[in-house]
Amino acid sequence: MTSFTKNIGRCLLLLQVTVAHAQSLTTAGLPAQLSIRQAGEHSIRVTLKPLSFPGDVPFSPALAEREYPAPVLILTELAAPIKKQVGDLSVEVRPDPLTIIVTNLKGEPIQQLVFRNDNTLSFVLHDAPVLGLGEGGHKPVSGLNWRTAPVEFDRRGRFQEMQPRWQSDAYGSRNPVPLLIGTEGWGLFISSPWVQVDLEQKDQGVFLPWKPTAKDSLQQNEKNQGLAQSKGLPPASSVIPGLYDLFVFDAHDPAAFMKEVATITGPAVMPPKWALGYMQSHRTIRDETQIIGIIDSFRAKKIPVDAVIYLGTGFTPRGWNTKQPSFSFNPEVFHRDPEAVLADMHARHVKVVMHMVPWDRDKLPTLHGSIPAKTGEAMDEGHIQNYWQQHVSLMKTGVDAFWPDEGDWFNLYERIERHRLYYEGPLSTLPDTRPWSLHRNGYLGIARWGGWVWSGDTESSWKTLEGQVAVGINYSLSISPYWGSDIGGFYSNVEKTGELYARWFQFGAFCPSFRSHGRTSMTILPWGWGQGDRGDLETSTKPGSDSEIVKRNVLISEMNNPAIEPVVKKYDELRYQLLPYTYTLAWEARQTGMPLMRALWLHYPDDEKARDMGNEYLWGRDLLIAPVFEKGAVARTVYLPKGDWYDWWTNTRQTGGQSIRREVDLSVMPIYVRAGAIIPFDPVRQYTGEPLKEPTTLRIYPGANGDFTLYEDDGITLHYLKGKASWVHMSWNDKARTLILRPGAPAGSTSQRVQQTFRVRVMTGRVEKTVEYKGSELAVKL
Repeated sequence: MTSFTKNIGRCLLLLQVTVAHAQSLTTAGLPAQLSIRQAGEHSIRVTLKPLSFPGDVPFSPALAEREYPAPVLILTELAAPIKKQVGDLSVEVRPDPLTIIVTNLKGEPIQQLVFRNDNTLSFVLHDAPVLGLGEGGHKPVSGLNWRTAPVEFDRRGRFQEMQPRWQSDAYGSRNPVPLLIGTEGWGLFISSPWVQVDLEQKDQGVFLPWKPTAKDSLQQNEKNQGLAQSKGLPPASSVIPGLYDLFVFDAHDPAAFMKEVATITGPAVMPPKWALGYMQSHRTIRDETQIIGIIDSFRAKKIPVDAVIYLGTGFTPRGWNTKQPSFSFNPEVFHRDPEAVLADMHARHVKVVMHMVPWDRDKLPTLHGSIPAKTGEAMDEGHIQNYWQQHVSLMKTGVDAFWPDEGDWFNLYERIERHRLYYEGPLSTLPDTRPWSLHRNGYLGIARWGGWVWSGDTESSWKTLEGQVAVGINYSLSISPYWGSDIGGFYSNVEKTGELYARWFQFGAFCPSFRSHGRTSMTILPWGWGQGDRGDLETSTKPGSDSEIVKRNVLISEMNNPAIEPVVKKYDELRYQLLPYTYTLAWEARQTGMPLMRALWLHYPDDEKARDMGNEYLWGRDLLIAPVFEKGAVARTVYLPKGDWYDWWTNTRQTGGQSIRREVDLSVMPIYVRAGAIIPFDPVRQYTGEPLKEPTTLRIYPGANGDFTLYEDDGITLHYLKGKASWVHMSWNDKARTLILRPGAPAGSTSQRVQQTFRVRVMTGRVEKTVEYKGSELAVKL
């Protein structure tokens, strides 16, 4: 026998052994197929499906419509481990039990997934925090005082039920998303099925698929929503036993990870610039004279404001409309033609936002479709194009935006559809005006529909203020870049004081949604705490006798504090002075996926202490925000990551990599600026569209090289989608003490030529220069 023949024989024998021992893949006891494909440069998509499932991958409204590459691996049986490179990741698949090991090309471990025989899926946990998982936190344990419990930022150590729900306490509403971020360098998003997440063990987490029962097939409505059966979950009919569709991310570079998530779920749209200003919400209103009077008070007091928001009747004794749900203006409030009243408000440079509650299932059996409708969509009552038509007359009257409340009984698909409704709907009426809406419910993927969410009906308490910091950070990592809370807390009580309101307002000035809202009318106005009057207590909307409500409400003695208004005004003005910086962050959110409100981990992933910080955060890359959430605080401990940092208020320089004690009074919330930062800083405006009479100052914080690209567009239209904007790239050479300004449009865009005057100031001395930038490179020696 020749050597060649012997080798052929060995190969045939090996093939026979391999085939004989090949393991047929199964899922939920059914024959299955595993496919693995590239999702992004640093992520893969893993799909395990029964062979009986006809599609390539399951549908999810969280995912943007895009083409994916063909699978690198398609397996229905497996005898021995297989290794493949998928994009920038290395993937090994092992049999019995089916295991997927993912590393990057540097050999760094990312994840190990094990599909277990009970149809659960396990993954590896390490010592680093796990962040994300959507908005909100766990439900308080009955009998325990949540005001004394630690705030959950790191998601480990708990069985995460992933039940969407209304909630007050420290966390507010729960909008769970199975996007987990292991801060040592991995990310997981379970697109399908809906899962609970067991993070109780130290070294291993487990995804447990939802198994709908007969009751979960019953559609929830406004009247039975308290049963919490399937509200907020995918339709039970969409659940395919054994079907898994998930994404694995390399998160060693957090910025690359955030970009991947945005690519998969769709980039955030740019908000109208006015939405980044201050918004004053109102509950009970008397009439149009009071409405105009409050706006006039803002202008007379020179407290900046961009929008006013009005609740609907039924949620308050008297609102903007007849009893909710309603599209009719309340004649008890609007004595004149509503169009004339809204025109008077617009003349005062405020936008008008109206609270909306959906019809129940009798008039909205479902929410589905697109605007404009696509071929084949059922044009029934639940189609969003038909439902939107009921809003059109309001926009023609002058309503600028909407606050879609309630609707908690909608399933997950409908909740996402509602964001689509309030994005595509307004565009169908005003095609070149950016829409804006504020929702109670959200999920990954809403950013492409302009998704803004607030944390719901929170309690007025110091623990709630502390909790909202962690809630906002995790939301920003795993839902969308735009979030906020009711400044001061929604449910007024004896813990609500001028001090609490001022501290919450300081925090709110560094949240994307900057809005005061809550019960007890004078406590949500910037000047209300110095008037000696609590205003409307709304006794008819809260259980219990009037005397009990009065007793449980804000103390009248707290309404005589004249120190609150100037503090609130100071931070409101600061928000507007930082508008060019903040608006650039909105563009960065679209371009890079990085949120405005950033976990320290996003820029300091190797700093073990930074990645565990849930009570401070970065506003963009360069500002560190440390909200004060302790009553009567005289100091705040602040952790500064590696590098040098400047105290915003004193310009004192601090060395990072340590915790410091910052003394505070009521007027001070600690803010630190990274050395090397270039912060564009405007004169005070009274509204975002007010023309400036003085130049923007470029504040340079020396001690390191730095750069910043200032973004600007018209703030109103969709022209930005065509690249009609200006980008000024600024770079600071610390050794040469030179600032270089040049056009900085990204690839594929051309920066519109602009001529702009800047004041340039180095913050460690009195050196200041005024320069004219004319759209070409300019060097400024300082």
